[in-house]
Amino acid sequence: MSLDEIRKKVIFHNSVDVWIAACSEKNKSWTNPEDYKRFISYLLKNNLNLKAFNLCAHEAGATEDEKVKFTELLSETKDDPNSLTYTIKLSDSALNTIRSYDL
Repeated sequence: MSLDEIRKKVIFHNSVDVWIAACSEKNKSWTNPEDYKRFISYLLKNNLNLKAFNLCAHEAGATEDEKVKFTELLSETKDDPNSLTYTIKLSDSALNTIRSYDL
């Protein structure tokens, strides 16, 4: 699903789903937690308004084993702000920042 498609559903999304959608748009794999951490670091450095929250795999709609495993791996390093899950408001400027990230 693309960023535009998830934006149509609701304007706030969790960062894992945004990460997956961004990777999907660029036809890249989303399953490496280290890549996700670099993505979050980029968003934080670019002053995107992110709000951290605890996300369980089932709350993210994770029915796929890969997504469950991914969120569990992230939770193992919860002391690292780049491994947290955030809410992201998918405004036009946020989408531009997300899309400018070089996967």
